[in-house]
Formats: sequence, structure tokens, C-alpha cells
Amino acid sequence: MSTTIRVSKWLVEVLEEEKKLMGARSLEEVIINLLKEKRKKLADRFFGVDKGKISGFTEEDRLDSRV
Repeated sequence: MSTTIRVSKWLVEVLEEEKKLMGARSLEEVIINLLKEKRKKLADRFFGVDKGKISGFTEEDRLDSRV
């Protein structure tokens, strides 16, 4: 199923340029890639706060549950 959306000529030119840079086959592929990129950046921003600042758990970190 396809749908037509109205965009400015400027936006079409920008998407066409991005298509060439990405090596994409269609404008749809460009839009999907840009959305994926944006989602990844948001996820990294909100869920990567301590990335690189914390280390994995070690045996010494474990609380003794036999007490």
C-alpha cells in the first residue's frame, strides 16, 4: 500500500541529496534510515547515561544470601 504526502520542493531536494550520500535506493529508504538514526540517538541519550562509567559485577559485589 502506498500513500502520497505533500512536501516542499526544498525538502525533496534535500532528501534526494541524502539519498545519494546514503546510497539509498528510494526516498522511503532515506526516511526510514533517518528515523532509525534518530531513535538510536534518543535511546543512547536516555539509556546510556552511565555508559563507560560502570563496570560489570564481580563476585565481591555479590551479597551473601546465606546470612
